[in-house]
Amino acid sequence: MLEKVRTADMSARKTYRFLWPIVIFLCGAALGLISKILDGTAANELPAILQRLDITNFLGRFAVWIFLAACIAAYSRTPKRAALNVFVFFLGMVGCYYLYSALAAGFFPRTYAAIWFGITVISPLPAFFCWYAKGRGWPAVILSGLIVGAILSQTVLLLQGIRIAHVPELIVLALALIVFRRKPKEFAVMTAAALLTAVAVQALLPVWG
Repeated sequence: MLEKVRTADMSARKTYRFLWPIVIFLCGAALGLISKILDGTAANELPAILQRLDITNFLGRFAVWIFLAACIAAYSRTPKRAALNVFVFFLGMVGCYYLYSALAAGFFPRTYAAIWFGITVISPLPAFFCWYAKGRGWPAVILSGLIVGAILSQTVLLLQGIRIAHVPELIVLALALIVFRRKPKEFAVMTAAALLTAVAVQALLPVWG
């Protein structure tokens, strides 16, 4: 059934298949290191644009990581490669973040580390299905809505009077809509799925944002 939604691309060379996860791991590690360094830098020491975007807190929230993981999954060549690529991305990001935290900063927040390592462990499963969001048909449209909805849940408060929760997430939401763009009829269904997803997330996980 899923093969009708999107067909895997098996044309990549073996060298590409081997090197690409390494590149993604290193990118994740670099982002984890940057995130930790910014996390330990006083806001007034950052350039004005980064202060305005509240970049430190932005990287500490989920929206940007959901978006990056969804993009990695969606643009992988097969669903299995999507699962692997997202896993190594989070492994590099989370591992480097907390390794630097423990060795350089002398601080290791076990609770937060457990949450992020838990996300890393389960990430291959949603990544596998995220790959199909760039396919065709209503399953792909619904999957796109779930992804956009997860980001929307961090962007707009829907159960506390409709208002923007975080401005930088608006940029991420706009990019997600571009990546997972659909024809008008499909876009309407995707939007409905996204709204339902965002409301459900905010109702079940009120501290998500």
